[in-house]
Amino acid sequence: MDPLTAAAASGLRSRIESLDMLANNLANASTGGFKVDHEFYSTYIGQDSGDESESSTGQMPVVQKPWTDFSQGTLQETGHPLDVALSGPGFFGLNGSSGPLYTRNGSFQLSSSGVLTSADGYPVRLQGGATLTVKSHAPLQIDRDGQIRQSGQLLGRLEITDFKDTGQLYKVGATNFRAGPGAGAAPATKAQAHQAALESSNVAVAESAVRLVTLMRHSEGLQKAINVATQMNQQSIAEIARVNS
Repeated sequence: MDPLTAAAASGLRSRIESLDMLANNLANASTGGFKVDHEFYSTYIGQDSGDESESSTGQMPVVQKPWTDFSQGTLQETGHPLDVALSGPGFFGLNGSSGPLYTRNGSFQLSSSGVLTSADGYPVRLQGGATLTVKSHAPLQIDRDGQIRQSGQLLGRLEITDFKDTGQLYKVGATNFRAGPGAGAAPATKAQAHQAALESSNVAVAESAVRLVTLMRHSEGLQKAINVATQMNQQSIAEIARVNS
């Protein structure tokens, strides 16, 4: 593959990856607690690119990794007593199928057996890792510090965890995260729980729409570059064949 086609194809691939990420952001713009993803571009240097000090045709743009923006979303009142939003840094703990998960999506519900679960069906963790099971139909009261009461009786406190390095959090589904070994989990001290409210997604829809148009134009330009390179190669081959004949 000639250098022009290789560079354009690499650029087109990175734009397609960005489009996929952007499409996922827009699809979850109304998902409570969703955190927007962005791409981090880097340059891949091919093994046959020669001396790095020289201007190399082996350098190709790639999306090195996505990164998640954990900025606070807007709190919206829902009137549903099992909806809980967090203000400040922190995550609700969940008992996932293969270990603890963390989320900002406080759209909780009670299972048929009375277990407090997330929207995905994972049991919500209390401090110490236990789960909450209620047997009464009386409404729950959730305080700002995460304490849960029912008919005046304390049932437990929500586990709310903060991390020293949120870059070590990895998405599991749309709104859940798994912590890497270097995340530095610790009890959240600045987060407050707000009952009957949800944190909205932090996706900026208008900005994402502009970004979508920009990426599509980039993709179209790169596709044209590939077509031009293909035509040039075909003309070169035809010219060589004509000369040899």
